[in-house]
Amino acid sequence: MLFVWRMNDRLKALQLFVRVAHAESFSAAGRELGLSQPSVSRIIAELEEEVGAALFIRTTRAVKLTDAGIQYLSRIEAIHSALDEADHEARGTGELRGTLRVGLSSTLANREIIPRLPAFTKRNPELRLELYMADRRQDLIEEGIDVALRFGTLTDSVATARKLASWPRILVAAPDYVAQRGDPASPKDLANHQLIAGPTARANVWEFRRGDEAISIHPDRHMIVTSNDSAIAASIAGLGIISTIADGCKNEIASGSLMRVLSDWDMGMVDLHALFPGGRVAKPAARAFASYLSDAFREQMG
Repeated sequence: MLFVWRMNDRLKALQLFVRVAHAESFSAAGRELGLSQPSVSRIIAELEEEVGAALFIRTTRAVKLTDAGIQYLSRIEAIHSALDEADHEARGTGELRGTLRVGLSSTLANREIIPRLPAFTKRNPELRLELYMADRRQDLIEEGIDVALRFGTLTDSVATARKLASWPRILVAAPDYVAQRGDPASPKDLANHQLIAGPTARANVWEFRRGDEAISIHPDRHMIVTSNDSAIAASIAGLGIISTIADGCKNEIASGSLMRVLSDWDMGMVDLHALFPGGRVAKPAARAFASYLSDAFREQMG
């Protein structure tokens, strides 16, 4: 029994280490697991002594991982994923438990993902969802993200990905802007317009097709923003034309605050992927979440 108890203690210590690493706080991690701050400090100190390396840098303001801690976290996360997989298969019920950390942009979360969550959470009442929203590309390993949702071309060669959906790329502008500056008849006319680049429109070349005709332009951006909602707000304010996905501003088009520009030209599709951290087995909950979203988007698009 002594061996079993010590092994259980070690697993609990590793679970606590992961929570401290993500929360960057002993007290916050303790609250999540029902432990006092002194107990957390003692358990982490014992773990560091057993490992033989300092895992955290402690300051009065925050707790940060050391280089050794970052490497240790990547290994421990892989073990946790494997344990989750083993528990999930052993239960054999399809029931998901634990915590699922999802990385995504605030615009995607508010417009597309959160409205679709009720059915998923009702199906998995024992699963805790943590949405980490940032209008930048998160480091899945360092930030402890189980699955990230990303638009456009993927650049993380280590991670594995699953395509969830695709939407047409379109150009939109405020009716007042078009009335003042004119409605472009050809992509070449965009050289005479103010262009706003949102997070999904950073390509150095915009490609247009209409039948057998193809035109490529190098957009000269008047403004660059890191949030799609901010790009939409800027366009509504009359600051210029934005490139976005068709669903990204459907409400604004429906209300008349934005209108399509060059609607007879095809700008291609923008893909949404679920990205899983490389180097470890994806959590069952992460795979189930991606499958759920894929089915939901497919049903919506017919």
